[in-house]
Amino acid sequence: MQKLDSTDREILKSLQENAHLTTKELASRLNLSPTPVYERVRRLENEGVIKKYVALIDREKVGKDLMVFCNIRLKEHAQEAGKKFVQEIVKLDEVIECHNISGEYDFMIKVVVEDMREYQSFLMNKLASLENIGSTHSTFVMSEIKNETRLDI
Repeated sequence: MQKLDSTDREILKSLQENAHLTTKELASRLNLSPTPVYERVRRLENEGVIKKYVALIDREKVGKDLMVFCNIRLKEHAQEAGKKFVQEIVKLDEVIECHNISGEYDFMIKVVVEDMREYQSFLMNKLASLENIGSTHSTFVMSEIKNETRLDI
C-alpha cells in the first residue's frame, strides 16, 4: 500500500463526511480534475483503505431503542474454540460489533435490540446457546454521548 499523501487524506475526509459526493464534486473541493480524483478513489478502494460505503441509520427511529455492551468470558481459550466462537457470533444479527479484548473478559459485543424483553430473549436463546461461553456481563446504555464514524486522519 502506498503512503497516504495530503490529497488522499482530503479525499478520505470528504468521503467520511458525505460518501455520496460525486467524483466531480470531490475534484472541485480539491481543485483537481475529475480523472486523477477518480483514480485515487479507486486505488483507495482497491487497497482496502475505503472498505465500503454505508448509510448510517438512526437506530431509535427504526425501533432499536436498547443498546447493550456485553462482555464475554470463554470457558476454553484454545485457538479452535476461539475461532468457533467468532464464527458463531458474527451470525447474530443483534450483534453489531464484536471485539477481542484483554483483561477480565475475552470479547466485548455491542448489541442493539428493541427493548429489555428482546435482549433477554437474545441472551437466553441465542447467546447462551453458543458453545464455550463461561460467563457474560451486560452493561446497558442509558444515553449515547458520542457516536462518530469519522476517523481523524
